[in-house]
Amino acid sequence: MKVLVVGGGGREHALVWKIRQSSMVKEVYCAPGNGGISQQAQCVDIPATDIGGITKFAVENKIDLAVVAPDDPLALGAVDKLEEKGIRAFGPSKAAAAIEGSKVFAKDLMKKYGIPTAPYRVFDNFVDAREYITTCCSFPVVIKADGLALGKGVIIAKDKGEAVEALDNMMVKKIFNQAGQRVVIEQFITGPEVSLLAFTDGETVLPMVTSQDHKRAYDNDEGPNTGGMGAFSPSPYYSDAVHERVMDEIVHPTIKAMKQEGRPFKGVLYFGLMLTEEGPKVLEYNARFGDPEAQVVIPRLKNDLVDIFIKTIEGRLDEVELEWDSRSAACIVLASGGYPKAYQKGYEISGLDDINHSDCMVFHAGTLYKDGKYYTNGGRVLGITALGESLKGAVEKAYENVKRISFKDMHFRRDIGCK
Repeated sequence: MKVLVVGGGGREHALVWKIRQSSMVKEVYCAPGNGGISQQAQCVDIPATDIGGITKFAVENKIDLAVVAPDDPLALGAVDKLEEKGIRAFGPSKAAAAIEGSKVFAKDLMKKYGIPTAPYRVFDNFVDAREYITTCCSFPVVIKADGLALGKGVIIAKDKGEAVEALDNMMVKKIFNQAGQRVVIEQFITGPEVSLLAFTDGETVLPMVTSQDHKRAYDNDEGPNTGGMGAFSPSPYYSDAVHERVMDEIVHPTIKAMKQEGRPFKGVLYFGLMLTEEGPKVLEYNARFGDPEAQVVIPRLKNDLVDIFIKTIEGRLDEVELEWDSRSAACIVLASGGYPKAYQKGYEISGLDDINHSDCMVFHAGTLYKDGKYYTNGGRVLGITALGESLKGAVEKAYENVKRISFKDMHFRRDIGCK
């Protein structure tokens, strides 16, 4: 088979790395890819959001399977367009991707079908939202841009000043463009966070091993939200009893709700969960593999990923039994100094040849490969993933390898998986 992966980050590198292991695959392409991916797949200079360009390439090159990985092209209907042209595509339709593309849709869906989540209000007017914040809210409070905002559209405001500033940024200054035209203001809830990814063909649901992301830029969960500074798998808080509740109260009802809404979900559905004292609640849905969660979940998967993709597309997921490596995994993200705000690109990366590849993988996110050297080319640059017999062992192994890599202004958290 000829496989095309759409996207160019660490998640896509993890997917390419795993897809290449399939005996069903002859050639792998990636659009647009990155420096590291270029060593394992043929990179195509087409932006992930250029749906026409992606579709044209897939048709002309007789692609057998397209894997649409990022949120933006899914929300733009990439899977629908590819399928219209007879290309087999993995991922949800545009209608189903709304579960991530619109926070308002997701919250209203949960309310309608009784899926546990934090109480909330929706606003499309800055003045009304500001009045609600100043008269009705207890703090901290969570403010979410309705649309896609590169993983940065959620603000936890500690007081009225921070909350009004967040509303002003989203609704007036439009720092997230149209994504912040509407906002969700929801009650702040507490407890351990868990990410649960699941394959689903719209009927059968196969949950993956759990993971946990670290969104804040700095140690001790301080600083601005990022796309993710590291992850580990599995979550120590996710017991069999919790899993049973999550499947009964959240996962199965969500799949059923999407079907009843005429938006059957096929692909990977991500459940961002908070394990509160009252029980598990949904923080958010993603319509695809999380990043960096994919970089700790995919390396633990023993199955042929391409076989899972095909059976998902064909509605035969009930024929699959997932098998997992029992070891833990940890991923440390190496970022450009200044990320998630302004940062410089083009710095040479050294030390990649010194990585101990025994149970350690380097997934490239924002890199460029030129004349035999790698250079920084994005906010999140590399993900260093290690497997270990324990979470502590995986974390230590990952950090040992982090020490071998350097580039100017390199920034990373030193507390991934340490709580």
